[in-house]
Amino acid sequence: MIAIFKRELKAYFVTPMGCIYMGLFLLITGLFFTFNNLFSRSSHYTGFLGSILLIYLFAVPLLTMRLFSEEKRQKTDQLLLTSPISIVEIVCGKFLAAFCVYAMTLVITILYVVVVEIYGDLLIWETVGSYIGFLFLGACYIALGVFVSASTENQITAALVTFFSLFVIWLIDPISQMVPSDTFSGAISAGVLALIVVIFLFLNTKNWFIALVTALIAAAAILFLYFYADGFFYRFRNVFSGFLQNFFGWFSLNRRYQHFSMGLLKFDALLYYVSFSALFLFLTVRIIEKRRWN
Repeated sequence: MIAIFKRELKAYFVTPMGCIYMGLFLLITGLFFTFNNLFSRSSHYTGFLGSILLIYLFAVPLLTMRLFSEEKRQKTDQLLLTSPISIVEIVCGKFLAAFCVYAMTLVITILYVVVVEIYGDLLIWETVGSYIGFLFLGACYIALGVFVSASTENQITAALVTFFSLFVIWLIDPISQMVPSDTFSGAISAGVLALIVVIFLFLNTKNWFIALVTALIAAAAILFLYFYADGFFYRFRNVFSGFLQNFFGWFSLNRRYQHFSMGLLKFDALLYYVSFSALFLFLTVRIIEKRRWN
């Protein structure tokens, strides 16, 4: 894994991609800092950090688009797949190289923190929490980009798909505020979600009995909780109130970052970020293993 990590990290600076990523990111964040903090004489640094989240929608695709797609385009992926290095080590090495460049760029922005600390009133713990949140949030974005890069042979396609995937994640919070939150809409949404699960089970098992039993159990549970839940079970009926908002909120990466920007290190948010990153790295390994044996 160390060999892959060194190879990929060196490739970022041998080719223009690493310099382009770092240069553009620092240029844009420098402009944001100049207008948001220097010209306005504001020491609200966490507000500046929150405003640059949007930059990662464009920056992360540049960072991850070549990791696997370029290997497949040049047919050098066969050398990796037949090497004594395991696929897990290959994926982790590439991921860590991209994350290292991401972290290095983020560390440079600490110069802005020094300026605010010297000439203003810096909120220390909010700033520290924001940087920790950025590191974990960036790991999630990069893991998603690695997965997309492993799924295509074209760098431009990988960059575009990663961008739109991150954009959808970005839109989760606004969407969750617009969807209906009443109990009836929540029950209907739960039914649709259960139907999707049933279809997924059938497509993967090809077993009508399992799919039918799952559908009947889900339908019975939803109908009982909505129409007949009383006494002890009444509290569970509230699960349909704001169901869609809670459902979308559960997938929100950016919402969990808000805890860090307030200086709160929440274990559940850290665990979610780690699990999200691990899931997409696992899916990347599975995709490459499937290609290896086909």
